[in-house]
Amino acid sequence: MRTLVIETATAACSVALLEDAAVLDSRHVVVGRGHAERLVPMIAELPGHGRADRILVDCGPGSFTGVRVGLAAARGLAIGWGVEVLGFSSLALVAAGAFARASSTDTLAVVLEGGHGELFVQEFATDPLRETGSFASLRPEAARERLGDLPVVGNGVHRLLAIDPAIAASEALPDARDALLLPAALATLAPRPIYGRAPDAKPPQP
Repeated sequence: MRTLVIETATAACSVALLEDAAVLDSRHVVVGRGHAERLVPMIAELPGHGRADRILVDCGPGSFTGVRVGLAAARGLAIGWGVEVLGFSSLALVAAGAFARASSTDTLAVVLEGGHGELFVQEFATDPLRETGSFASLRPEAARERLGDLPVVGNGVHRLLAIDPAIAASEALPDARDALLLPAALATLAPRPIYGRAPDAKPPQP
């Protein structure tokens, strides 16, 4: 079975074509903005123009626009190809990659940049990969207090290092290739956005 993985929830724009337990090909660039312009051409560069038997897409949390771009592309391709779309969390994807590259720990926390000066935070353990804490959007000070001595990984770690330079931290962005490392329980989410916080604008109440 071939799987197209789409990851656009953060500053990275990342795609991968998986076949069973192998990565056939992938693309990964840090774009900051402009995912909509880069995503489809990157998919077209994959073998068979990325054609797959199913699609996995990052549902967030992350950039509001980035998440929507990835989901829209996944749904459009799924309709055209007549295939299934499933989702995963950006936090779980970063955790999977971090555990694969650092065998010295079996627990860690993922810390990604959120909106309004907050951080998206969640704790994970490995063997098997699983969530050990609930997802939260926190101010850096509250995140530092919550995470204690856990090593942290993600693109928001610099905010924690500004509070406590002694913490074990490493920068990372989600990479579509690491979807191969996700267990089924973390790669079968409904393909809808995971927002980090409630919307700032609310419709008026009657």
